[in-house]
Amino acid sequence: MTSVVSSPSRTIRIGSRKSQLALIQTYWVQEQLQKSFPDISFEVHTMSTHGDKILDVALAKIGDKGLFTKELELGMINQEIDFAVHSLKDLPTRLPEGLALAAITERENPADALVVHEKHKDKQIDTLPAGAVIGTSSLRRLAQLRHHFPHFTFKDVRGNLNTRMAKLDAGEYDALILAVAGLQRLGMGDRIHQVLPKEISLHAVGQGALGIECRAEDTELISLLKAIEHPETRDRCLAERAFLRELEGGCQVPIGVNTEINGKNLTLTGIVASVDGQKLVKDTIAGSTKDAEKLGIELAQRLREQGAQEILDQIFAEIQRGS
Repeated sequence: MTSVVSSPSRTIRIGSRKSQLALIQTYWVQEQLQKSFPDISFEVHTMSTHGDKILDVALAKIGDKGLFTKELELGMINQEIDFAVHSLKDLPTRLPEGLALAAITERENPADALVVHEKHKDKQIDTLPAGAVIGTSSLRRLAQLRHHFPHFTFKDVRGNLNTRMAKLDAGEYDALILAVAGLQRLGMGDRIHQVLPKEISLHAVGQGALGIECRAEDTELISLLKAIEHPETRDRCLAERAFLRELEGGCQVPIGVNTEINGKNLTLTGIVASVDGQKLVKDTIAGSTKDAEKLGIELAQRLREQGAQEILDQIFAEIQRGS
């Protein structure tokens, strides 16, 4: 195995998607590592993923196993790149053999945001008019919003953030639901009209955090990457990912979470909802941060006992039918 720390002449290759947001995130990681290890060269290599190429089909209908990560993972397996930077919410909870989640960076605000058309600038989510057209490509957001606001009209929206914003401003939508973190990282924080409270929308597993994936055998690189890991974010996200993995849900299944840490105590709330918003199972668990993954697994088992599995089985069957 090639040494990282003891070989100053080594160049480490970072894999990234080509999207604007992905590159901003990857260059941030590159900058942090360069500060910590000035004698090592870090190069960014870009790739287009399957999810980047299909922009006219709802994500849930494409199949989401590695939708935004598979090409980068193949790059690592084939020794073309050394590690990849992902939006952690896009990274499947079960990784290909030989790869590992090496580090999780400090999280931006993981909440969802309401972005409105100019004509609704005096409105909040609960005061938008009946029939308002809300754009989202997330089944998780869709299910929760339908549960709370069945009088809205929901419409799928794909494309990069600039494309979505242009569609909103052109009047195709009355409002969009987007991630606070993505808007902030792209310098569009001023477009956040309202940060949705967790009572309305629990966020996606890993939302707001970056996950750094590399070859599991490259222990020296993993040790190096730990320099930019944020322990509190790691514990929160490991609990969330264990919850999702135990439920065997992908990133396009209506599963939402919220985590909080107070000292060494972690509180995890999870939700599973039907796409129409009619059925919703929600519970909370608390315990030590050192048991983060165990808490996630236990909460998933609790929700399954309360009917979550039936909801998920129905959703998977509908997706397979292409409905």
